[in-house]
Formats: sequence, C-alpha cells, structure tokens
Amino acid sequence: MGKQRVVVGLSGGVDSSVTAWLLKQQGYEVVGIFMKNWEDDDDSEYCSSNVDFVDAAAVADVVGIEIEHVNFAAEYKDRVFAEFLREYQAGRTPNPDVLCNAEIKFKAFLDHAMRLGAEKIATGHYARVRERDGRFELLKGLDPSKDQSYFLHRLTQAQLAKTLFPVGELHKTEVRRLAAEIGLPNAKKKDSTGICFIGERPFRDFLNRYIAKEPGPIKDERGRVLGQHQGLSFYTLGQRQGLGIGGLKEKGAPRGGGEHAPWFVARKDMENNTLWVVQGHDHPWLQSHLLTADDASWTAGHAPVPGAYASKTRYRQADAPCALAEGANGAFALEFGAPQWAVTPGQSAVLYDGEVCLGGGVIASARN
Repeated sequence: MGKQRVVVGLSGGVDSSVTAWLLKQQGYEVVGIFMKNWEDDDDSEYCSSNVDFVDAAAVADVVGIEIEHVNFAAEYKDRVFAEFLREYQAGRTPNPDVLCNAEIKFKAFLDHAMRLGAEKIATGHYARVRERDGRFELLKGLDPSKDQSYFLHRLTQAQLAKTLFPVGELHKTEVRRLAAEIGLPNAKKKDSTGICFIGERPFRDFLNRYIAKEPGPIKDERGRVLGQHQGLSFYTLGQRQGLGIGGLKEKGAPRGGGEHAPWFVARKDMENNTLWVVQGHDHPWLQSHLLTADDASWTAGHAPVPGAYASKTRYRQADAPCALAEGANGAFALEFGAPQWAVTPGQSAVLYDGEVCLGGGVIASARN
C-alpha cells in the first residue's frame, strides 16, 4: 500500500512550511500548493504574492516536495470579496478570514486537492481536529496566544474529516525553533497580519476604491455635532483612531477634567448617515450583555443544546461565559454575565465548550 497523499497549502509563511516538513517526517507523500487569490494589483507594494511564492518554492526545495501554483482569484472575488463589500456597504464589519477559510481554503482548495488524489489537506493553522465515535471535533490550538479556531468555526464534518493541522499541537516558539533547525529560508519571516490574501495595506484607502464616500455628521450622545465622517462603511464599533476629532471642552470646565478622554465609535445610524461617538472606553453605549446572531454554522451539523458555554465575539479576546438560547432559521442569542465591549455586527460570535469549538454565527445586533 502506497503512502497517504496530503496536499499542504504553502503560503510562504513559517507555519505552513513547518507543517509540510512535519508531514514528510511522519511518512506522508506531501504535495505543496501555493494559492493565489488576489490579482487586482499584483504590482502593488502591499500585494506580496510574488515574494510569498518565491519563499514557498524555496521551502518546497528544502523539504523535498513538489509545489504547484494555483489561481483561485475568481472564486475569491465571487465568494469572499463580493460578500465582504456587501457587508461593509450595509454598515457592518465582516471578518474576511472566516469566509475565506470556509469558501476558499477548505472548499475550492480542498476540491482541487481531492482532484490531485489527496486523502487529506493540511494548513498551518493553530487548531486541532479530534475524532470521537466517528464524529469530528474542532479543538483550540495548544498555544493559547496563537489559537485560530475562531477563524475556522464554520468548518463542517466533511471538511474536518479531510483536514490536518500539525502545528496546532505546538507552540509558536517551537515552530520557529524547528524552522531554524531544518534550515528553512523563511524561519525568521514575520507573520502576516493583513486581510486574507489581500495583504497589509492602508485599509480605508483600499475600501475607497470599491465603496463611495458618503460624508455625514459625527455626533456625541448629547446630539452635538463634533465633526464629519467619511462614510459609515469606513468605521467600526470601538474604533478610536482616525476619527478626526479632538477632546471637547465645555466653557468654564476645569483643567484636567475628563473632557479630553478619548472618543470611540459607539453606533452607526445608517438611516440618517450619522456616526455616534462616546468618550471613555467603559461608556455604557460600548457595553452589551446580549447579542443575537444569524447564519449559524455548527461543526457537529446541528446546534448545541441551549445552556452554559463560553464565547468570543472578536478574535483576540478571552473566552467569556455565556448562556446560549437557540432561535429559528439558524439564529441564536447569547447572554453574558459580564458586559462585552464593542460587540460588532458582521463579526463572528463563536461558541466554545472548554477546548472544543462548536461553531458560531454572524452577529446581527447587541444590546445592554
């Protein structure tokens, strides 16, 4: 019987590179695929796909595997980017990495790998898959500071059954150490922090190319106009930078008072094209005890039973205890004991039972 074939998504980064090496060490027949999913501005300083491919090819050479360059740009534009723009135009703040994983890395890429005769695919994500009684569970990565299960919560049983996450068993420091020991050319390459496949670029400038500016008033909770926004699509709840407003001082107010506390985006009124801002990180308008979410996707194929769980409403956040109440048509509600900060429509509310990621949905609304 021949070796099991595993197709690895080689991005040019250190995590996927070590993934390929680990699988080769474990005796798999490993094939690398470099995914190109964005080609609108290849010559741009922000689109590093050419550099990344050179890095991925150099890694494939060191590991001793073949690499194929595959273009999924049309699928990305149709399935991910179009939805990304629709959400921004509706005033929400989408998470493109979640959609990209569900539609490209674990759908278009998975389908392509199966056509190449692969039994499994592998990526450099910090997460784990566990099989129990014929069912597959998505688990957090062992490195709590790098866990990426939040971005993978929409994966299905069929996708999890075909997926390996070798670096999910390791800490990032160990991955870097291995990369250096093996002599990988990208051992010290810094991690990418840009939008999935679009790269690291000034975000408002980028959106400007696709979404028209519609300026309108910036108001505080008392209804005072403090300035003008560039278009509600360009702001997200909890945003502090780039508002273009300084501290506001009342006539006769004492020096050193709270009038220079920072401003935060608190509400977006699409109907009246008004951006509402508040002063102070802990303002009540930024706190929510209850959220509703829709477009739910559960890794088990069905919703968990209502009850006590933990949730993240944004990626870099500690799990917050909550109670799940199931609604109709893929909707659900979460109630938190402690208020959650700047819960943002369009982002994902992801549910956990200990180390098991159960799935989640897209936040529709939040209230105190």
